[in-house]
Order: sequence, then structure tokens, then C-alpha cells
Amino acid sequence: MYPQLILIPKVRNIVVRFCGDSGDGMQLTGNMFAQLGAELGHEISTLPDFPAEIRAPQGTLGGVSGFQVELGSEVYTPGDKADVIVAMNAAALKVCTLGSHFNHPQAHFDDEFALYHRHAIVIVDTDSLADKDLEKAQYHTDNPFVELGIPESVQIVPVALTTLTKEALKESGMDNKSILKCRNMFALGLVYWLFDEPMEKAIHLLEEKFKKKPALVAPNTKVMVDGYNYGNNLALSVNRIRLEANSQQQKANGRYTSIAGNRATAFGLIAAAEKAGKRLFLGSYPITPATDILHELAARKDMNVMAVQAEDEIAGICTAIGASFAGDLACTTTSGPGLSLKSEAIGLAVMAELPLVVVDVQRGGPSTGLPTKTEQTDLLQALYGRNGECPAVVLAASTSANCFDFAYEACRIALENMTPVVLLTDTYLANGTALWRIPKLAELPDIKPQSVPEELKGHYNPALRDERGVRYWAFPGMEGFEHRNIGLERDAERGTISTNPENHEIMVRARKHKIEQIADQIPELKVINGQMVNEQMVNKDTLLVGWGSTEGHLHAAANELGCDLAQFNYIMPLPKNTRDVLSRYQRIIVCELNTGQFAAYLRSQFPDLPFEQYNEIQGQPFAVERIVNFVKKSEC
Repeated sequence: MYPQLILIPKVRNIVVRFCGDSGDGMQLTGNMFAQLGAELGHEISTLPDFPAEIRAPQGTLGGVSGFQVELGSEVYTPGDKADVIVAMNAAALKVCTLGSHFNHPQAHFDDEFALYHRHAIVIVDTDSLADKDLEKAQYHTDNPFVELGIPESVQIVPVALTTLTKEALKESGMDNKSILKCRNMFALGLVYWLFDEPMEKAIHLLEEKFKKKPALVAPNTKVMVDGYNYGNNLALSVNRIRLEANSQQQKANGRYTSIAGNRATAFGLIAAAEKAGKRLFLGSYPITPATDILHELAARKDMNVMAVQAEDEIAGICTAIGASFAGDLACTTTSGPGLSLKSEAIGLAVMAELPLVVVDVQRGGPSTGLPTKTEQTDLLQALYGRNGECPAVVLAASTSANCFDFAYEACRIALENMTPVVLLTDTYLANGTALWRIPKLAELPDIKPQSVPEELKGHYNPALRDERGVRYWAFPGMEGFEHRNIGLERDAERGTISTNPENHEIMVRARKHKIEQIADQIPELKVINGQMVNEQMVNKDTLLVGWGSTEGHLHAAANELGCDLAQFNYIMPLPKNTRDVLSRYQRIIVCELNTGQFAAYLRSQFPDLPFEQYNEIQGQPFAVERIVNFVKKSEC
């Protein structure tokens, strides 16, 4: 007899982690679960986490692929610790409970290493806990739960996922290998049961996922429904969970979906081209984790997008510069190693004063480094990684959803100011997903490319600038505006080649001024106020400072600490009120996923202000708990 099913009260937020072998479909499973949550109105934040190896040996620690998602209300991060864990094998059980500390001699639940709560639910495939599986996963005993120090308060749900999946599809005509690939859908169905989610919507979502492979719809649907019914019919001895409806989200009008940062970036570029009345040209070369942007844009010929996969990184950006000279909205996408290779061509775009958007999806480095992990280590390269005095605009997106907004903004600034713009995202944003309100084109800000005035026809001088110091854009095919654009220094008055020393200084300062005046076009820095703790701002004199993708984690930390947060999206130039904001606080703690690049940049701009640092470089996003502990300990 199983105990009577208990339906616990509704909760505001829940964190779920799916873990399995690289071939177990954990990314698909996690994305489907997150997508359903978004369609039901919950806020979401996800963290796909997978190895860089093409395929590590099956069942080993190095081959574990994970996907974590937090759903609910006021979701800022994918969560520090899981409430529900789905482990598809012994190696996944070890990695998803202890993370990278699985070989630490003192790692157990009571330490900071545990990645789950004391009352978590752990669903594990008992068919994958045989002696050979435990040996592959480097266990030293035959009881993985005791060895991992999982406390008795954790609800362990042993399910023979492999056996049950085989039984469900025994008459399907599928071979054994194909059947085993459906185990993830049985586990997903069981999780849907656990959260009491509507199966009709889940089935529709699965049909959408496999609409290009219709033969897979029926078997995967059957297995998923069987997983749901397994929990329902046997009344598993585990507490089910219901999420509260997100009333705050329901008040906002519009259509919502979940979106990954790379896809949002692609959509932002497309929207900007449409708004500006330009063709979008992408010249790029595949590189992890930026390639999905190339894939997305290559499929958008219906939106007047031309995507060229060049033979290397240098060719990619040079084709984009050529397209910009020809009058297109031009962009190129890459990651850290590719940004290095593109540096000379970015210098050409700066010298030629052509609009160009360079999207850098940062990853762990240097060199090949950690290609599937996240870092914020390209900031100084984006700011200064070019020869000569070579100023360019630098922006940073801070959520998977606002990758759309800042891709759009990067295009606006580039087209209206005739300059290259480097947009920094990273692996966490690129692969992770968030709830996104789909905007209408009419709602988006106008983009007015810096077109050459018609009255200059016949006597166009490429050295001419407007009152902001921005030169005009004329391109081939415009009769009466013929000119030559080069990478050599130009005469400030005539636009011809010049090696005059005084002229060079004039041009260097002109290009610098053009970037500085963009500060007049961007919003002022806004402080995010933390929540009241015990009806007061406990740390009202403390300011957390971050940039880019750390916003969610720092926002959650600020709420817990009762302090304020300043999160930067505009880095070069900085918002005009930056000094005014920073100078209000006695403690300014700059938190970033590197050794202190933004802190060094801020010190160079404001040497009289007292900056502290909190840094991590582990290939993973921040943990809110560690930030909070650092701030509290450093107060003593």
C-alpha cells in the first residue's frame, strides 16, 4: 500500500535540476519543462550546463549534462539549490547533488557544496545504479545515497525509468537504442505529474517540438503520458507541488514565450533592420557558443536577411564591413577567441567610421579554454583590444530576454553614430532562457541612420560631420556621392590620405569625441533598490555593482542583504550620472565573473572612489548565497 497522496500548499518558486548522460536529452527535457512553465504564466530562468566534449564515455562523471530551471514569481536566477532533482544515472546523481565538488573528501550535505535543499525530492533511475554504473561514476560503496551523505529528510523516488520505457514501447517497432532515447520523456511526464501540470498543454508542446520529425511524436507522447500516469496511478509516496499563478505577470498585456539569449539577439538584429529600413547582413564564422545566432539568421531569408558563413573569423567581419560600406546594417558574431582575430578589422571600421555590430558571446578562456562555460573575461579586450587609439561603443545585455533589447540598441547606436558597437553577452545568457514579452514593431524606438543630406549631391566630402561630430553615410550606387574610404589616416578637412602629425591628433580626438557624445543618447544609470529587511534597509550605505549577465544574481543578493544595486549595460561610454550614483555610498562592491576587469575600468575613471571586489572564475554563474556571505563577512 502506498500512503495517501498529499497535495502540499502552493509555493511561489521552485528549482528543478535535470541531469543525465550527454545522450539522455536533458537539454530538450529541461527546455520543454521551462517552456510549459512560461506558457502557463510563470517567470523562468534557466541554466543549461553541458560538457565541451563531443561525447564523453557513457555513464562517467565527465559526460554528465545538466539543465536547471527556476519557475515562479519574481525569478531572478536559475536558483542556487534544487528543490527537485531528476538523475538519469549514478554519475548524474553525484554531479547534480555535489556539483564540481564530487571528489572533495569532505563534501556532503552539511557543507556548502550541496546543490539541493534538505527537503528536496530526488527522482533517480534505479536501472542505472548497477555495480558497473557505480564503478564508472567512481563510487566506493554499493549505496550511493549514503555515500553522498543525502539526509533522510530528502524524499528519494526510485523509478525504473529504463524498464518502464521499454515496456511502454515494446510494441512500437522501434529498435532498443531508439527506445532508450525516450527515457527522458518518461521522466518529464513524471515531473509534470509531480507539479500537477496540464497534460493537454504538455502534449501540444511536444507535438510542436517534433513537428519536423512526425514519426517521433507518437512514441514520445505515449512515454510522457505513461510517466504522468505512473505517478498518478501508483500514488507515489512523495508530496506533489503546485506553483501559485503569477498574478503580477498576468496584469501585463501582451504575448509571452520563453526565449534563449542567442535567439533573442537574432530577433533584435532583425527588428532593428526592419525599423531602420535596411537589409540585415551577417558575416560570421561558427564558434561556440555564438553559432545559434548564425543558424537563426540563416533561416530568415523571408525577413530580407543575408547570412554568410565565411571561411574564418577575419573573413566574416571583413564581409560585414564591405556590406556596411554598401549601405546594409552589418553585423558579425563570435566569442572571445574570434574577437581577438577580428580586432584588426574592428580597427578598420573605426578608422573608416562605418556602422558595425559585433556580438561577442563570452565563454571561459583563454584560448579554447572552457568553450561551454560562462565568464565575463572579454571586457578589457572589447574596450581596449585594438592597436592605436581605437574607441568603440561597448554594451552588455543582462538577461536572456533583454538580449533582444540590447541587440536592437547596438544597431541603433551604430547606424545613428557611424561606429562599431561591441555587444557583450555570454554563455549563461546565450543558452539560458527567460520569459519574454514579444514586442510589437511599432512599440520599438525609431532608428534613423546617419544618411547623407541630398543637398551635398555633387560635392560630397567624406570628411564632413554633423553638429555631433558624426560623419555622413554615402554608399555605392548613390549618384553624386562618389568617394573613397580607406584604413589610412584621413585629412580632417578633405578626407584624403594624410600623414600630417597635427592632423592625426585632430582625427584621433574627433573619433574619441564621437563616442563620448553618445552618453547624451543613452539613459542614466538607475539604482535597483533591494527589499526591506525587517522593515528597514539594513545596508543602505552599501552598493553592489555589476555589469551584464550578473544582474539576476546580484538583484537577489541585494534583496537578501537589504542594499542597493547598480547594474551597467552601457559601458563605453558610461552613463553621464555614474559618478553621482557611485559617490552616494560608503561601500561599493564590484561583483563580476573575472579577476576584476570592470573594477579596474571604474578605478581608471573614478580613482578617488573606494571600490571593493568580489570575483569568481569557475565557468558558472554566481551563487547568491556566496555573494551574501562575502558581503556579511567583509563587514566585520
